[in-house]
Amino acid sequence: MTIDRRDFLRGAALASTALFAGASARADAPPMSADWRVFQVTTRIEPDAAGAAARAWIPLPSVYADGWIRPLGDSWRISGGKAARENIGPYGAALVAAEFSPGAEKPVIEVVSRVATRDRAVDLSAPGAPRKLDKTAQKLFTAPTRFLPTDGIVRDTAQKIVGDAPTDVEKARRIYEWVVLNTHRDPKTRGCGQGDIAQMLKTGELGGKCADINGLFVGLLRATGVPARDLYGLRVAASRRGSKSLGAASATVTKAQHCRAEVFLSGFGWVPMDPADVRKFVLEEVAGGMPLESDAAARTSKFLFGAWETNWIAWNRAHDVKLPGAKDELAFLMYPQVETAQGRRDCLDPEACRYSISAREIVT
Repeated sequence: MTIDRRDFLRGAALASTALFAGASARADAPPMSADWRVFQVTTRIEPDAAGAAARAWIPLPSVYADGWIRPLGDSWRISGGKAARENIGPYGAALVAAEFSPGAEKPVIEVVSRVATRDRAVDLSAPGAPRKLDKTAQKLFTAPTRFLPTDGIVRDTAQKIVGDAPTDVEKARRIYEWVVLNTHRDPKTRGCGQGDIAQMLKTGELGGKCADINGLFVGLLRATGVPARDLYGLRVAASRRGSKSLGAASATVTKAQHCRAEVFLSGFGWVPMDPADVRKFVLEEVAGGMPLESDAAARTSKFLFGAWETNWIAWNRAHDVKLPGAKDELAFLMYPQVETAQGRRDCLDPEACRYSISAREIVT
């Protein structure tokens, strides 16, 4: 039997709900064209709490933007406990919160999410009608966060970079180029980094990974009054642009977390950018790295100023995250979290945290 792609995409979320105990789905999305891709991501946690109580929090895809990403539904099954979807904070982040009962023999939770996504590209040489954010969004996406202050050394650095830039596009371009030129990817940084941008600027140590480099980019933009935001997510497939470093190497994506950035520009709306992936490409694309001035690096830098590839999904845009029932606060939510009576486990160590993540593309 031949399945029409649009019928499949409309029904993908509903089909998954029949398989698991808990589910959520978005049913109001219009049909999609053939350039959309659908990915299924499965997160599995076995807390191994030795009969003690345990808790877990698993991020869900909660970014909906009709032009490039649509969550199609989440489902989960749990043994030895209970779980529910929770929406948290002003950024609209969502997660599954699980509680495992004392005495559970083999506690486990498996969360399955389906997401449709497609490539993004904005022609910054062709602005449209002027656009404005509403006051709430303008305030939210120019505001400081715990690790992204917009005053002091961050503001002073931003002002030096943009100088007399006449437009928000030029401000973004100057900050993007400065970040690409002055930062570097540090392979010794754990996970995606911490994103403490004031500390980076104070010490002059501008190395790190995506949460550091893209966090610096977003913070500098906010300090000039240009709305910007991080998006925290996961690489789910190999690159179709031929890049070995900017895609997932296999269906196992347990350590494939990556954050990206968006900038709101008048005449364009939200524009995708990713200076951190420029530095990753330079360091990792070929053995021994490549010069930033090389043709390949220049092409990648030009592409990522206004474009993203579709082999990545977004979990959320949340900063300063308060997990339901937890006492401490996270700078961002990109990794599964597990907590026992002994405390929060190290989310950057999947073996200690006892989680795995896999992804596959659903092809019709």
